[in-house]
Amino acid sequence: MAQASTPQEKADFAIEPRQTTQGAGSRGKGPRRRILMLAGAGLVLAALAVGIPYFLYAVSHESTDDAFIDGHIIAISPRVSGHVARVYVTDNQQVDAGDLLVELDPRDFQARLDAARASLAADEAALRSRDIDVNLTSITSSAGLDEAKQAVAAAEAMVQNARALAAAAKGQQGEAQAQVTFARSALAQAQAETLAVEAKYQQTSLDLKRYQELARSNTISPQQLDNAVTAERMAAADLNAARSKVATQQSLLQRAEAALKAAEENVRQAQAQVAARQAQLEQTNARLTSARSAPVQVAQSSSRAEESKADVEKARAEVEQAVLNLSYTKIHAPVGGHVTKKNVEPGVFVQMGQSLMAIVLPDVWVTANFKETQLTHMRPGQPATISVDTYPDETFHGHVDSIQRGTGARFSLLPPENATGNFVKVVQRIPVKIVFDRPEELAKYLLVPGMSAVPEVNVKADVSPPAANRAVQKTDARSAAP
Repeated sequence: MAQASTPQEKADFAIEPRQTTQGAGSRGKGPRRRILMLAGAGLVLAALAVGIPYFLYAVSHESTDDAFIDGHIIAISPRVSGHVARVYVTDNQQVDAGDLLVELDPRDFQARLDAARASLAADEAALRSRDIDVNLTSITSSAGLDEAKQAVAAAEAMVQNARALAAAAKGQQGEAQAQVTFARSALAQAQAETLAVEAKYQQTSLDLKRYQELARSNTISPQQLDNAVTAERMAAADLNAARSKVATQQSLLQRAEAALKAAEENVRQAQAQVAARQAQLEQTNARLTSARSAPVQVAQSSSRAEESKADVEKARAEVEQAVLNLSYTKIHAPVGGHVTKKNVEPGVFVQMGQSLMAIVLPDVWVTANFKETQLTHMRPGQPATISVDTYPDETFHGHVDSIQRGTGARFSLLPPENATGNFVKVVQRIPVKIVFDRPEELAKYLLVPGMSAVPEVNVKADVSPPAANRAVQKTDARSAAP
């Protein structure tokens, strides 16, 4: 017979299975812990494999998204004012250097050139005349005196003739003014008659309508209706005749006003002619006075000859200026590129220096505004990679060309004045010029000024001093080029 177990033995028996289960669980957790440790070590190694190159790349490269494609933009403006006759280009058209872009109306400038040439011919003729006067005066003083007297008489006759022409012109002006007054009164009378005839026509039209309504009800005879139709037609004919008379009187008034303007212009020309003849008379009187003394006359003739030479030189300069102004009516492309910002059309009046269009040159680069804290190790010649938003799958290669000597804010329209007001330190940005290594390969891409770009510069790259010097010299040569 089995012996009864004590309570302690029962407790030990109950605990034993629990201890056995816990030992089996501990043996199962060991492999999982090793797997987790191996996985964690792998993740650490992977993070190091990815993070170390990224860290090395980050500390050796500087990047900014405050960058854009830049280029040369040549503003086209006229050197003279005038009306645009023709425009030979359209928006975004490619042009070559020397292509004709815009042509102004050359007629005014051609007239000025003709006037300048005529003035030059007159001055040259005056110079020849003065030279002859000097020679004649030096040969004989008496001949010069007689010539001066004759010149005075001729000048006086010319003055009298000019005054007579001026008086005649004033008379013609008075006649033209009288014709204008008469034409205006005749026009007013014709207009008044037209109003009366128009009122009569309206009355006959109303009568005809009433007669037609009465004729429908057989209230009046056909003869009365015919008389009303005839009266209405006669009134319409009278109205057309009155209106024709008004038009004729208006035409006559316009002709009279044109004749008055022509007469006024003739008066102005005649008065100018009188002033010119009076000036010639004064000159001939001066010659007569000087002819009485041969030495003084010779000296004065020589002085006038020198003055005429100066007038000839001045007239030649005016001719050359007129030739230049005429040539300026044709605006040619100074460089080759694409036409942009075109704001000129035929018929408009343009002022000197007014912007007509711009030509964008194909040569482009990147202007990157780096923070001043990013320029510690940046030098000209360091390589750079450039990504453009337009071509996200393309990577362009270039190098640092130059760094601007001054922040962008310092050259703004209103530069900051840190010495006044409250000062808050802000990290400044400095423009850096980055050029493409192979600009000839950019023709197949649309890279235009203003496009967004993201450059990355390898600031740890070893740039030899000769390469840096060449980059600086290249920049100086480009800035010195016209």
